[in-house]
Amino acid sequence: MHALSIPTWIIHVSSVVEWMAAIWLIWTYGEVTQNRAWWALSFGMLPALVSAMCACTWHFFDNSPALEWIVTLQAAMTVIGNFTLWAAAWWIWRSAQATENIKD
Repeated sequence: MHALSIPTWIIHVSSVVEWMAAIWLIWTYGEVTQNRAWWALSFGMLPALVSAMCACTWHFFDNSPALEWIVTLQAAMTVIGNFTLWAAAWWIWRSAQATENIKD
């Protein structure tokens, strides 16, 4: 665990906790509004959470060369997460457009 300073660890861990809280809050918002598009966003956030957990795990084990595969997993989860977040944002936008058309 010597790869990162204590303040950097605090930032890493708090970011993961914040992301988990955001997922939960967005899911709850989807339940309150009965808009499944927001549930899609909370699911779309999961690959980014896995990516962050991969980074923390790799650093926890002092960036061990034996765990270099986890860096590849982190990169893959980041790419997948970018696409899932894009798709969820598009779904929310589409849902909002449909709601506007119903009101008109």
